[in-house]
Amino acid sequence: MTRRRQDRMLGILLRRGDWMTAATLADQLGVTPRSVRSYVTAVNARVPDGDAIESGPAGYRALPTAAAVLHAGTEPGTPRQRLHEIVRALLDADDGIDVHEMADRLHVSSATLESDLGRVRSLLSGPGPAAEGSGLALERQGSRLWLAGTELARRRFVSRLVHDEMDDGAFDLASLRRAADALAVPSAALGAFKADLVAALGRLGYFVNELAASDVVLHVAIAADRVAQGHALEAAHGDPDPTRERIADAIGELARTHFRAELGRGDRLHLAALVLTRIVVPGAQEEPGGANPDPAIEAAVSAAVSRAAAGYLVDIAHEDFVQRLALHVQNLVYRAREQAWSRNPLTRTLKATYPMIFDVAVSIAGELSETLGVPIRDDEIAYIAMHVGGRLERSRRAETTLTATIVCPGYYELHELLRSSVDRSLGRAIEVTTVETRVDVDWDAIGTDLVLTTIEPPVPSERIVRIQPFLTDADVERVTAVAARVRRTRRLGRLRAELARYFAPGAFVRGIDASGGEEGVIRHLGELLVAQGVVGDDYVESTIERERLSSTAFTETLAVPHALRMTATRTAIALAVAEQPIAWGDGRVNVVALVAFSESDREAFQTVFEQFVEVFGEPENAQRLIRRGTDLSSFLDELAAVIDG
Repeated sequence: MTRRRQDRMLGILLRRGDWMTAATLADQLGVTPRSVRSYVTAVNARVPDGDAIESGPAGYRALPTAAAVLHAGTEPGTPRQRLHEIVRALLDADDGIDVHEMADRLHVSSATLESDLGRVRSLLSGPGPAAEGSGLALERQGSRLWLAGTELARRRFVSRLVHDEMDDGAFDLASLRRAADALAVPSAALGAFKADLVAALGRLGYFVNELAASDVVLHVAIAADRVAQGHALEAAHGDPDPTRERIADAIGELARTHFRAELGRGDRLHLAALVLTRIVVPGAQEEPGGANPDPAIEAAVSAAVSRAAAGYLVDIAHEDFVQRLALHVQNLVYRAREQAWSRNPLTRTLKATYPMIFDVAVSIAGELSETLGVPIRDDEIAYIAMHVGGRLERSRRAETTLTATIVCPGYYELHELLRSSVDRSLGRAIEVTTVETRVDVDWDAIGTDLVLTTIEPPVPSERIVRIQPFLTDADVERVTAVAARVRRTRRLGRLRAELARYFAPGAFVRGIDASGGEEGVIRHLGELLVAQGVVGDDYVESTIERERLSSTAFTETLAVPHALRMTATRTAIALAVAEQPIAWGDGRVNVVALVAFSESDREAFQTVFEQFVEVFGEPENAQRLIRRGTDLSSFLDELAAVIDG
């Protein structure tokens, strides 16, 4: 039982904010329900007075004290804490460390220290967030160990370790401070430095990307610490322009004020470059012409956007959108070449909530990666998805607006006052198209999504809401709740109709062999569709390529691998269900739905894609389908039951 797994369980409960069964938690953690109960006991033991997790008939739920437990520091003497001390010692010592002296300092045996060193090597060169492009190697001669690599590589490695220590999905300054403290990076002044940096950049005419600002502040703290240890950057990359010089001067002054560090010109210019490529976009005071993207990058973005717009039938191919995205991609290219990735704390949320928008972003990123010759990671794809989502938000909001009829028998201007109140309180969710002022209204002839009535209807209906002549807060809450139900029923009703004809008979696998990883599962399901003439081998290879761009595990239980090109002869879904979760990307899933889309069914793409993911976004729905869907027929029956509520 590990502290890390306990913390992961606690993070899941905090994100969920509601009851979760031991079985659901066990599936998401890849352990048994018995282990979950042990983790709960261990977590509650960390609270001096009371508990962090509440137990009940519905399972487990995080209590208000849970956040404090999750945020508590690493316990002394644990492997995690020893790892931090070893890394810190290696970073600080130019001539390396002696393994025997380090073992004595940590009060462990030589064998234990060698095991810890194996973890350090894994971080430097193995899989995982801290390993990507570390540029460092652990070298040894006799009992002496040292890190080989550049100063920039050392700083990037510390930054990745800090992010690896942060709460899952968190990006607030409190989490950043705790993670920085674990690696002895000065963190006390992070908040004040960030506030002053944002203000200084505003005075220089920039709008700040708050999602990435904390990351840059962390780099400044790391730079201040490294300079204090005698490890300054002597030279900066590239030729500084006046804008970069001004930002560098501002950073130098703020570092002196908040970290009491005298940053040299190399450090100041390096940090200014990070600011320019990560957290700012030009504002009104930007120099003339400074906001224009490189023509080659703008052309590449325009081509990628046009292809995605045509392939997904989304309205994004506009000049203003292309130019804004091109400015972002220009900075992205610089970050990719410098391996100075920008983190995005909303990546998981965007992927799970807006899978179609994320997929459009994957399509754009894939083409840009090939055209511009740079890798594009999930966090960077999420930023592209935010651009795409922002462009589509207006049309998406129009699609989700429900029509409504107000039934309010006339008495002076009462119906006019009621309509005004409804528009004022609910105007973003519903659109009143008709007002009936008769008592003998023809209820069957009302065709709007909702009916808001001040009189009792002859027959109750899920879309009819009884309200008061003078709208109350309770009325607003009831209408909002009914509107949400109607909206969901409408969405999932379309899904039920589409899925019934898309699931391919004979393409259902219960208990699939996952020993070949994601690629093996995709090939297995792909062969079933190839045998039915739905797709060719090229579609299967294209699906594997899409998976390499970004994991299609859109929820904690479901992966939806698919190709970026809709070249199937007809739209069909091959399904694999595993009672025990299988590894997929950075997580684990129980259901894999390989979707083959045809050109003629492009308009169905968003319906099938997003609503299918929505169903599996609820753990209870997912577990019901996993447990009871023993074959295709029973799976579809359970899916219909879940959709119908």
